[in-house]
Amino acid sequence: MAAELVEAMNMVKSFRVSDLQTLLASMGRSKSGLKQDLVGRALRLVQTEYSPELLKNVRQLYESRFPKTSGWLAARRPEGVPVAYSSLSSSPTATSQGADYLNGISKPIPTPAAEVKLVPLPFYQTLETLLPPTELIEVNSEKLQDSHCMFELTPNQADQIRNASELRPGIRSIQVVLRICYTDSIGVQEDQYPPNVAVKVNQSYCHVPGYYPSNKPGVEPRRPCRPVNITPWLHLSNVTNRVTVTWGNFGKRYSVAVYLVRVFTAADLFSQLKLCSVESAERCRERIQDKLRFDPESEIATTGLRVSLICPLVKMRLGVPCRVLTCAHLQCFDAVFFLQMNEKKPTWTCPVCDKPAPFELLTIDGLLSEILKETSEDIEEIEYLTDGSWRPIRDDKERDRERERSNTPEHPVVDICIPEANGHSPAHSSTSVGMAGVPGGPAVPPGGGAVVDLTLDSSSEEEGGGAGGDSEDTEDSADSPAPKRGRYNYDKDLVTAY
Repeated sequence: MAAELVEAMNMVKSFRVSDLQTLLASMGRSKSGLKQDLVGRALRLVQTEYSPELLKNVRQLYESRFPKTSGWLAARRPEGVPVAYSSLSSSPTATSQGADYLNGISKPIPTPAAEVKLVPLPFYQTLETLLPPTELIEVNSEKLQDSHCMFELTPNQADQIRNASELRPGIRSIQVVLRICYTDSIGVQEDQYPPNVAVKVNQSYCHVPGYYPSNKPGVEPRRPCRPVNITPWLHLSNVTNRVTVTWGNFGKRYSVAVYLVRVFTAADLFSQLKLCSVESAERCRERIQDKLRFDPESEIATTGLRVSLICPLVKMRLGVPCRVLTCAHLQCFDAVFFLQMNEKKPTWTCPVCDKPAPFELLTIDGLLSEILKETSEDIEEIEYLTDGSWRPIRDDKERDRERERSNTPEHPVVDICIPEANGHSPAHSSTSVGMAGVPGGPAVPPGGGAVVDLTLDSSSEEEGGGAGGDSEDTEDSADSPAPKRGRYNYDKDLVTAY
């Protein structure tokens, strides 16, 4: 196993950009970026998710670039890599009839299942293969082509359809679906409709999903390519069912397949998610500590990570926090709404970072689930700390509101520094203000301030005399004592209180 892993990594290093993009797309990874980014992403994929299927894709891409190694590939194929479509149980009768009657031409078709493999869908579980992926072949030079195929249902298959429960009125949980994709032997193929497609089952046209209108100007409407339910138009007996696919021939190759499937709802997938994919609170704390661990090579130290408790899909408080294991962010989205939206319009894209979000990689965040139970509805954001703990952000908002309230005065401000009209300066003593406002104090006349006797004591007199003693008060002091002057050049005995 170690030797094959090293061998696969060496093959990846020799790939071109187109080969790297094909490999990453076949495994559901992003294929955007420079070549060095693609090489690093592909090497990490080989190291972390090594499997026989991945090894087969790598070797096929390597063969296409170096055709001389084709014999080596056949000799070194691992036993675990299936040559045919062994994972799907097909009916021999249906397979042979589909090969004989495709396009109305009786001719052998070489093992089509080994060439094209359709991507598994979360809402559909394949029970049996009624017609393996078989290419639609043009029979003339017209733009619109008609391709025919036939298959029969066994009594057991017909009974499964009849006895299946109803998801909605007229829609059963066991269905026969038709899938169309590109004819490509590398990787797994997503459903893709050809232009002007129409499906007729036993001379009756069945419903094919239409186009979604686009709200963006200049963007063409997009058609959701999903399996076509042909169950209501089938003969639930041993009578042969005839399917006609009308498609536009514009240079691309398409393949068609028919499967017996079990259909799941969003509630069914949510039950599977809760049962099989819940990340424990301890593991979530370890993930937080890894993100906040101090990096000596980094100039910026991160002390906390803020996470919103509002779902980015519906702008409501999270009910069941969910995220993708391969995403680097800690922000979650609501699992119930995410599954319901993909049931209506399957995109399987992370609403936070727009990267692929397949159902197999979804997980429920156990730590954030506990936080949602412990916090009240008015808390919309939390912060993870370096030790794995958390704190609500509501405290900061309340502190800001209290600071705003404290800056607003609760009582009117009295300005005591306005000079009086008579030229006197206001008193710089709180005693004067207090005397004017206390009960029983001097009344304030309408035209001016109240006169208050503020005769200083002996110590103040000495200080005043030392500061203002001049030769001016000499002879007149014997007849009539001169008024005492303060340091601000006003009478000490008379002070106007405002």
